[in-house]
Formats: sequence, C-alpha cells, structure tokens
Amino acid sequence: MSALIAELGGLIWTICAFIIALSIIVTVHEYGHYIVGRWSGIKAEVFSLGFGPRLISRRDKHGTVWQLAAIPLGGYVRFLGDANAASAGSAADVDPKLSRQSLPGAPLWARFATVAAGPVFNFILSILVFGGVAMWQGMPVDEPEVGAIRAAPASVQIELQSGDRILALDGKPVATWTDLGKIASELPLQPSHEWTVRRDGQEITVAGPDPMPALLTGVAPRSAAADAGLRAGDVILAIDGKPVSRFDELRERVVAAHGAPILLRVWREGQDEADYTLLPREQDLPTAEGYEKRWMIGVTGGGTYFDPATRSTGPFEALTIGAARTWDIIASSVSGLWAMVSGQIGSCNLGGAISIAESTGQAASAGGSDFLWWIGVLSAAIGFLNLLPVPILDGGHLMFYLYEAVAGRRPSDRILDILSALGMAAVLALMIFGLTNDIFCP
Repeated sequence: MSALIAELGGLIWTICAFIIALSIIVTVHEYGHYIVGRWSGIKAEVFSLGFGPRLISRRDKHGTVWQLAAIPLGGYVRFLGDANAASAGSAADVDPKLSRQSLPGAPLWARFATVAAGPVFNFILSILVFGGVAMWQGMPVDEPEVGAIRAAPASVQIELQSGDRILALDGKPVATWTDLGKIASELPLQPSHEWTVRRDGQEITVAGPDPMPALLTGVAPRSAAADAGLRAGDVILAIDGKPVSRFDELRERVVAAHGAPILLRVWREGQDEADYTLLPREQDLPTAEGYEKRWMIGVTGGGTYFDPATRSTGPFEALTIGAARTWDIIASSVSGLWAMVSGQIGSCNLGGAISIAESTGQAASAGGSDFLWWIGVLSAAIGFLNLLPVPILDGGHLMFYLYEAVAGRRPSDRILDILSALGMAAVLALMIFGLTNDIFCP
C-alpha cells in the first residue's frame, strides 16, 4: 500500500511540475505574440492560458479578455480576424472599419513581427534563465582555487580547505584548471595524493583525494540512473562488487557490460551505503564525425570533492553565457532533427509528452536550480520547434508571409485551408509518434 501511495505521489508531482513548466513557457510565448501585436496595432480579443471551458476571466482596458481555461496544456492568443485559436486557415469576417486592427488586415511587417515574437520570447526566456543561473552560481576563478568542500565517504582523506590556492599535485606544477585536468588523467590509481597549496601565505603539502573520483555531478532526466534513483552528489564505490576509484572506470565498465544489468554500490551523504541495479541503454551520442551508439546510464562526472572558488558574474557576461547556451540547444536540435531524418540515429530519440513530463518531474525533484535550468532548455526547444515551416505553427505563418513578400500577393483562402489541415494532421501524427516512442521505446 505504501509503495502505491509513493507511486501516486510521484505521478502527481510529475504532473504538477510539468504543468508549471509548460504554463511558464506558454505564457511567455503567447505574451510575445500579444505585446508585439498590440505595439503593432493588432487587437487581441482573447489571451488564454489553457484550453476548453473558461474558469475565470477579466477584460482589460484594451478590450482583451484574459482567461484561465480548464485544460492546462497550452494556451493561445486570438487576434481580431483569427478563424481559430491557431490563427490557421482563412480569416474570419471583420468590420471593414476595424480591418487594420485585425491580424489579416494588418501590414505585412506587423503580422510578421507579431508571429515571430512568440519563439523570440522563448529564446529570451532561455537566455535570462541561463544567465540568471550564471549570476547566481558565479563562474570559476581563473586560478585553481578551492571553494566549498563537498561531503565525501569516510574512506576519502581530505585535508584541503576552502581558499587553498592549488600549486602542485604529486609534485607536478598546476597553474590553471586545464593543468589540473591533464595531470589528473595521468595519476596512478591510489586513495590519496599530495596536494601542494598556498594557505595563509604559506606553501604547504596536504593529503587530498583523487581529483577525478567516481562522483556524479549530474543525472540526466529519464535515464537509467534517474529511474533507479541516483542523484548528483552520489559516489560510486563499486560495480558488480569490484571497487571503482574514478569516473572513467565507471564509463568503461558500463560500456563493457554491453547492456547487461549492473549493480552499483553507492555512497550518499547522510545515508548508509546502498545498492542500485541499473540497465544501461544504447544511445546515439554526437561526436566530431557524426553520431555513434554507446551504452550509457545517463550520468555525468568530472567533479571532485570540492567546488572551484567562484567570482561574481556581471549582467553582460551572464547574458552572453545565456545566449551561448541557448544557441547550443538550438544547434543541437537542428543537428538531432537532421540526424533522424537522414537515418543517422534511430527514431526513438524523438520523445513525446510523457517523456517530457517525466524529465520535468525528475528535474524538479533534483532541486530548484535544476528545474529552472530545465525550463530554459524546454523554452529554447519549443521556440525552435515553433519556427519549423509547418502550417499552424509560427514557422508556417512566417513561410506564408515570406511568400507574400516575394510574390506580392497572399495565398488563396482555399490553399491556406488545405495547407493548414495538412499541417494539423502532421502535428497530430508527430505527437502520436512521440507518445508511441514513450510507451514502446526502451
């Protein structure tokens, strides 16, 4: 009974987290359409968060009805002259005196800006989220300096202290974080190493851990590790009864298992050591040459038992970081989509609403910063998907506007109706395909 209650609680948590994340992203997207449309002289009749029956509403001084609807799985802005919530197909009849305030009757530039604003606002949200996290967490200082000391298993010897400036590791000079990484990869496997540091103006040598332990710095949502309950901060002590000292050993043993179940002995702060059974999954991994299949459990490493000392990040630098990470998501989305279309990777890489909801719930469970970060990822991905040239999506509308700009005339209402119906069918088919993958793909 307790297991059933826990499972039900997890399901409710996942649904709530998904609805919150989706509502934030959709609200920002639709507000982009609304505010740019208003600035362009286009009247919004309804701004709805959710679909279906209206729950609550109010009309503002501009005549727009703001409403909360019963089905919290999206939203829309309906402009004057829209035939439906998707602004798809031929236009509705509008009083000629109000034609300029309608979406179909507005100048081309106003329509283009209004439609493009939705995805653009999604990208802005992602930039602000990633930039905000960078400002909150700070950036590592240039010189290798010890920040906060992490919790570690009792067997790990740590005499390092916060504020220590790392000078050498086992006698090899360390001037930068890159130096530390290179030296770490060449060190022999042993429980303790000599760390030479500058502390309170004096150069001393203290005992410290291996700089590349089997410490998990991240767990991918909806991965084998996430499903098993592993978390960032866990330390892998052994695999199938054989001790593990470094994260690279973990990667090698997962690959060597070739999909067979593996048993991990895990240390977690504040808890007794515990065993976790995981089933590695074969995934398509991007490389410099394209994609390769590799057995993975969905964890990242590369951290040690201390955090790097950080410096504050200014707004401009933070926004630059946010823009770069948003661009990386867009670029990887383009690369992944092309790889699926061209057959380089399997179609199971395309997930649907279930996988997105599960990933959102796992990100929320990992903590507020992880949940916020995931919202940034989803916002950038949704912005990109909306720009695809598919009728009923924003990209489809922009495609029609580009045709109008080049041809000097709009597509006929009949053509718009046919293409919109085909676009709706394509989107529904894609949604069904994604849900099928969620259910049947490993």
